[in-house]
Amino acid sequence: MTAATPPPDYDRARCSVAGTLAVVGEKWSLLVLREAFLGVRRFADLQCALGAPKAVLTDRLNSLVAQDLLARVPYRDEGARQRHEYRLTERGRDLYPALVALMQWGDRWLAADGVAPLELTHRGCGAPVTLGLRCGAGHEVGGPREVVVTPAGRGTAGETPGTPAG
Repeated sequence: MTAATPPPDYDRARCSVAGTLAVVGEKWSLLVLREAFLGVRRFADLQCALGAPKAVLTDRLNSLVAQDLLARVPYRDEGARQRHEYRLTERGRDLYPALVALMQWGDRWLAADGVAPLELTHRGCGAPVTLGLRCGAGHEVGGPREVVVTPAGRGTAGETPGTPAG
């Protein structure tokens, strides 16, 4: 098996994977986002669902708001003081495919009994939701050996510059 080698002028300091992990790579951040995608918005409900210590949850929520993944929105139940709930922003909603990919990987490789704890189905037709990679022309990409890695802006559709990944 040949290891993939990034192009020699690849700037690792600008790596999108490292940058994304700096924003959401902490365990509680991803779990808060999971709950937000499931519709949990309020602090007490998040704390109950996650079992996270109050200080940790407060810190994660503040960080996710600062990164514009969640918006802090005021609400007031009748007869109660104003509180805040946390809603996904566009930037946060864009992480949904990544979270589904992590979930489906865990379902495949970590489910002790082989049964996924959650099933995702398309609301419109009821079919199972699956993730896949496609190129801009619509072809399914089966894995890293079918991808050519080049620094951004250097490759052109149809060319094969760079080194095949994986």
